[in-house]
Amino acid sequence: MRLSRYFMPTLREAPSDAQIVSHQLMLRAGMIRQEAAGIYAWLPLGLKVLKKIEQVVREEMNRAGAVEILMPTLQLADLWRESGRYDDYGEEMLRIKDRHDRDLLYGPTAEEVVTDIFRSYIKSYKDLPKNLYNIQWKFRDERRPRFGVMRGREFLMKDAYSFDVDEAAARRSYNRMFLAYLNVYARLGLKAIPVKADPGPIGGDLSHEFMILADTGESQVFAHRGLVEMGAPGPDIDWDGDLETEVTRRTSLYAASDEMHDVARFDAMPADKQMTARGIEVGHIFYFGTKYSGPMKANVTGPDGKDTPVQMGSYGVGVSRLVAAIIEASHDAGGIIWPDSVAPFGAAVLNLRAGDPACDAACETAYAALLAAGTDPLYDDRDERPGAKFAATDLVGIPWQLVIGPKGLADGVVELKRRSTGERQTLPLEAALKAITG
Repeated sequence: MRLSRYFMPTLREAPSDAQIVSHQLMLRAGMIRQEAAGIYAWLPLGLKVLKKIEQVVREEMNRAGAVEILMPTLQLADLWRESGRYDDYGEEMLRIKDRHDRDLLYGPTAEEVVTDIFRSYIKSYKDLPKNLYNIQWKFRDERRPRFGVMRGREFLMKDAYSFDVDEAAARRSYNRMFLAYLNVYARLGLKAIPVKADPGPIGGDLSHEFMILADTGESQVFAHRGLVEMGAPGPDIDWDGDLETEVTRRTSLYAASDEMHDVARFDAMPADKQMTARGIEVGHIFYFGTKYSGPMKANVTGPDGKDTPVQMGSYGVGVSRLVAAIIEASHDAGGIIWPDSVAPFGAAVLNLRAGDPACDAACETAYAALLAAGTDPLYDDRDERPGAKFAATDLVGIPWQLVIGPKGLADGVVELKRRSTGERQTLPLEAALKAITG
């Protein structure tokens, strides 16, 4: 993409009401624009990152055996009355009437809809297990939306729902999602810690939150250092094997956010194993048994020939929230530092003297080579000062910066900068392109 043709409305300063780093940088980088309190338009740069995160989540859900569907944003109130949650959910639910005076709501979550889908088609334990997931916009009418997309009213969420014949099978499904989530965050360049959580209005007796460590996190996290240092299970995990062992390795080590913290248990650990840090919640998983299948009569015929309510769990990842969370965990004074996996562009080509025949020719060569290699480059071909180009490229966090100017070309070299480390190299153009493309 040529920057002269792109839409990237960057700002020198963030609006005064932007309180946290991610909100400030997303506005300054031209990623989002506020349309109403807690409601944002996603501009081209922000949308590219959002879609890349969504795709990582999708790939890991598919790898773990979940099947994607798409459920509506508007839901029938009658389904929520069946489950008993319509009156209990509170003012965060946006309630709507259509022209026929039917009660609808803008879905804050989708347990009722997916249970209705399941019960319409699946009647036998032989068709289990199933895990259906949905990446869809949700709405919760927060009383005080703040912190940009970190706590907005409209947000993009991946929500998965497992269905099993008994508790043992349901816990195996829970373990699959537990480990799949760790792989998601690792691919996004994040260190995620699973902590025991309060199920809240979703219900159930088994629940974990996934917290990523960031100095600006909203919660205090207390954990065993061994858990923090433990890596994700990785793509080669046997999803049909003994997942319980992998999960137990992690859940046996202490980890809790401030609301569930057990001071005595934490203090009993060796001092060199105690770790405290700030954290941001980026995922929440629940096993809740028959909380929804019972009242909604989502039954299957078991091996004994008797009908029984299906055992369920739900698994949420805040996809739009992750955009902000990554920025909170990875930025510096110059702007955003994206991990390669979700960066909006793989490399930036900076023409320091647009209109100079040698610079223009070298930049066109580099741009064409990076396009051919699938690097998705952004070519800053504007007639702007070099300082403005450097600042904009740092601000939006592009991993590689290929700087081409007349002085370097006269010596047969260009400058290559790695955004994450700040390392600069002076290389011939072909060598710089090889460094970027591998």
